[in-house]
Amino acid sequence: MKSGFIKVACAVPLVKVADCKYNVEQTEAQIAQAEEQGVEIIVFPELGITSYTCQDLFQQNLLLDASEAAVLHLLDFTRKLDVIVIVGLPIIVGDLLLNCGMVIQQGQIIGVIPKTYLPDYSEFYEKRWFASSQDLKETTIRYAGQQIVVTPDPQIFVTADGVQFGVEICEDVWAPVPPSNTLALAGADIIFNLSASDAVVGKYNYLKSLLSQQSSRTITGYVYAASGFGESTQDLAYAGNGLIYEKGTMLAEGKRFTFEGQMHAAQIDIEMLRAERRTNSTYVNAQRQVNNYAKQKGFADNLIPNQFAIFSSGSTIHYLQCLPCQRSDDFKLEREIDPHPFLPDAEQLDESCEEVLNIQSMALATRIKHIGSHNVVLGISGGLDSTLALLVCALTFDQLGYDRKGIIGVTMPGFGTTDRTYHNAIGLMRGLGITIKEIDIRKNVNQHFEDIGHDPNVHDVTYENSQARERTQILMDLSNKLGALVVGTGDMSELALGWATYNGDHMSMYGVNAGVPKTMIRFLVRFYAQHLTREDQTSRILMDIIDTPISPELTPADEHGDIKQKTEDLVGPYELHDFFLYYFLRFGFRPRKIFLLAKKAFAETKPQQQGLEGDSLKMIGYYDEENIKKWLKVFCKRFFSQQFKRSCLPDGPKVVSVSLSPRGDWRMPSDATSRLWLEECDSL
Repeated sequence: MKSGFIKVACAVPLVKVADCKYNVEQTEAQIAQAEEQGVEIIVFPELGITSYTCQDLFQQNLLLDASEAAVLHLLDFTRKLDVIVIVGLPIIVGDLLLNCGMVIQQGQIIGVIPKTYLPDYSEFYEKRWFASSQDLKETTIRYAGQQIVVTPDPQIFVTADGVQFGVEICEDVWAPVPPSNTLALAGADIIFNLSASDAVVGKYNYLKSLLSQQSSRTITGYVYAASGFGESTQDLAYAGNGLIYEKGTMLAEGKRFTFEGQMHAAQIDIEMLRAERRTNSTYVNAQRQVNNYAKQKGFADNLIPNQFAIFSSGSTIHYLQCLPCQRSDDFKLEREIDPHPFLPDAEQLDESCEEVLNIQSMALATRIKHIGSHNVVLGISGGLDSTLALLVCALTFDQLGYDRKGIIGVTMPGFGTTDRTYHNAIGLMRGLGITIKEIDIRKNVNQHFEDIGHDPNVHDVTYENSQARERTQILMDLSNKLGALVVGTGDMSELALGWATYNGDHMSMYGVNAGVPKTMIRFLVRFYAQHLTREDQTSRILMDIIDTPISPELTPADEHGDIKQKTEDLVGPYELHDFFLYYFLRFGFRPRKIFLLAKKAFAETKPQQQGLEGDSLKMIGYYDEENIKKWLKVFCKRFFSQQFKRSCLPDGPKVVSVSLSPRGDWRMPSDATSRLWLEECDSL
């Protein structure tokens, strides 16, 4: 494991029924390929050494002896390799024949896992040949020249750098309570499944759903390899399914019905999985049945120490240590990283936008009904955030059956207001049919400058914040006069950076955008323009607002009357900051890990369209490493220094997987120091 990632693979070699020599040769070829590619653990299909479809040939001693001879060859082949190999084969234990998975590394048998649930229906009659692990008592046997313990108890294998994995076999995952449930609760980060599932219409989609759900529910990586070409097609066909999941997300999928062997690899983020588990109280509570970790048994015939823990039910789980690796390869992140983690895939975008707007409008409606008001007040600047808040108000009033005239939109021109934003604000309010108020704040702010002795030619923070607080005072006083609720417009990305004036635009009576990241807002506005309004003029205004540079417009425009104060020039690109925010909040990643991911998402990605139409869409930006470092340091510095603003936020709904509410997802002391994070940024 490097940088929190481990590279795993699922392999589907060609097989010949009952030809152990051929099968192990095909297996070894793919092991060599895996070793060359830096794979750390690879899993093969169920009973792959003999082939799965031997039927009554499993009762032939010659086949069983040939299988053991093939394992001897495999042990010798892997003696100088680091990759951990999981293969399937039949093993005799006392009077039982077991369908097993075997974990091999550097010529050593690390452990053997017998199958628990044996199908005995349709064309599957495994119980005709094999016994279940439930029929087994712990037994020490000699196999392929080594002493090994075969136990019915759950087993977890621990790599030299601490990654824990478990193994289950085919039908096990289809059971009401799969063995992987127990393995995950006992600490397994990854589950490997050796399978031989046949192909019938509709089964594959169900299988993918099953594995995705199991991976998601157990918060594990799940690596699945199933038999392919060469198995007997006497009554069934085998498609060669290869699948890798990470907490429900598919990382790799093999080509089915191919006449060639195949191997598919992916990097699983172990740090992410463990972070998810730590913050999931349901998962932590489910782990209470496991206790007494790290009791040790002795050595057995030069094998690795066998650790075990006790379940509250009294059953034992064994921890088997794998061997140290000799590799010194430089780590290279191979998996794709989504540059916009808060955004759904293109095909789900409209559905997700509708869901977000419904969350916002439902939340606002509940608050309005609770206070018994038919009026809301909000400032309309002609920018993205206030536009989204206004659209949410319009949707809410429509759903409640209230007259939109109860929405009082207030435009408050100041020293930096441009014609473009002013006319967009007025045009949008007219198009939506709300009540329009225009209150020019320049006279009052100049009076305030005179009162406090500030030179209006000095465009500093006092100059800017005085305007923001004047606007907030107007909105609050209007709400008192009209018996209305002040709806906040600030978004989650601004709150993360503290890009808001304390007790200015930072404050409202309900913040409908507080849970919405900046990168999502333009898509929400676009969705409304394309699907929720029939007014062409309103739609055109909304699309122009999407194209308008993000700005608080608190300093005068340039000589052409265009926006001069551009937020992203000052604090950095929001698509970068949203990326940093997601991984900082969601998984608690350190700057070094976030930097690694951001390089892959942005520095190694050419600018490209997101599969959407329209000229107004955000492109994936290209940022070199120095820029990523620069803005990551800005993010860490501002995130810590601006917590005091988040500590007293007004109410607002959570929309995506994280929020900054001091009553919800994020509770941080306002005087926490950023030293550790900034020092790591400096070391990048």
